[in-house]
Amino acid sequence: MKWASAIAELDTDQNSWSAILTACCKQIRDGLEQESPDLLFCFVSPEFADDYQDISDCLRRSLNPGTLIGCSASGFIGGNQEIEHQAAIALTAASLPDVDIRTFHLDDEDLPDLDAGPDHWEKIVGHKNKSDSTSFILLSDPFSFRIDILVQGLDFAFPQATKLGGLASGGHSAGINALFLKEKIYRSGLVGVALSGNIQVDTIVAQGCRPIGRPLRITQCEENFLIELDNKPAVEALYEIMQTLSPKEQKLVQDSLFLGVAMNEFKDTPTAGDFLIRNILGLERNSGALLVGEPLLNERTVQFHVRDGNTSAEDLKSLFVNYTKKQPDTAHGALLFSCLGRGEHLYGLPNHDINCFRSYLGAVPIGGFFSNGEIGQVAGTTFLHGYTSSFGIFRPLKTAQGE
Repeated sequence: MKWASAIAELDTDQNSWSAILTACCKQIRDGLEQESPDLLFCFVSPEFADDYQDISDCLRRSLNPGTLIGCSASGFIGGNQEIEHQAAIALTAASLPDVDIRTFHLDDEDLPDLDAGPDHWEKIVGHKNKSDSTSFILLSDPFSFRIDILVQGLDFAFPQATKLGGLASGGHSAGINALFLKEKIYRSGLVGVALSGNIQVDTIVAQGCRPIGRPLRITQCEENFLIELDNKPAVEALYEIMQTLSPKEQKLVQDSLFLGVAMNEFKDTPTAGDFLIRNILGLERNSGALLVGEPLLNERTVQFHVRDGNTSAEDLKSLFVNYTKKQPDTAHGALLFSCLGRGEHLYGLPNHDINCFRSYLGAVPIGGFFSNGEIGQVAGTTFLHGYTSSFGIFRPLKTAQGE
């Protein structure tokens, strides 16, 4: 197994994509020791929207990949850097001996009902749930596809499989984003690959928040509206917590407040990392209810969270410390799907997440893009996230199993 990643941005002396694509392809060939990749991910700036098909054709001529998959993006990860707010192209390629690669494109109307049997989900992705390891990489258009329905279905049909990916960025309405799959360009739906055989994909989802106050019980809610916590109006419960905070933390509550939903109701004292983080979208002033970006259930344990650069940095470090303690040093490559709200906007400096990755995993090739939403697993369940970084770390299964 070999991996390589490359990135290049358009500078003032260039007037087309061809020069930066040529540079990226050379980096990929060198990284793979002149082998053609079995799998090639491409992430392309919307500035090149008129040339998406030509870029796809050029990649397939230059690198002859077994499978090409990718999407439009407005931020890029590859090589040793993250490029934001600049026209660029990022490639990540892998030589994957003894790995079966199956591809699929889905439109929203292809999705079965959630009560459909596992065979319906197997059929739409063209892959059977066997005993071998399976991983899904998913790239979706945010405006035309219900990714939450798909990941629920895949969790049902493939409960042991890894699922990760991101939502295409760069377009602000339906039909603008692009999805690349083999020789085709799609303007809607989802493209994906199912990987099985001699491959293991470990995932890390960095939600980047820390809890404030104490855990509370939902005593009244209605769909996405959080009405009461511990038999008090939700906004009153929040106000009581705010009175215990420093002025700096109170400012964070005003700017970056989230709700954490406990993933394990049987854990007596949930701590940071035990919660699924969801946006608080607004306040219903008459009732004092909070609008949350997730349907809620009565009697669930929740806790308010806040996010800032320092918290996110410490969260990511902690996740990598735990990962490197538990997993063998056999990583060959990685993908990173990071929220558009992270990067320099959050940390105040470039390349934060990729530098953190390298400080713990060394010179493992990593690539990806800044997305409109991130797909990743928390406590064994797959969700669509916001403000996260979702990492997939690839290694040979035989090595992972000690064979």
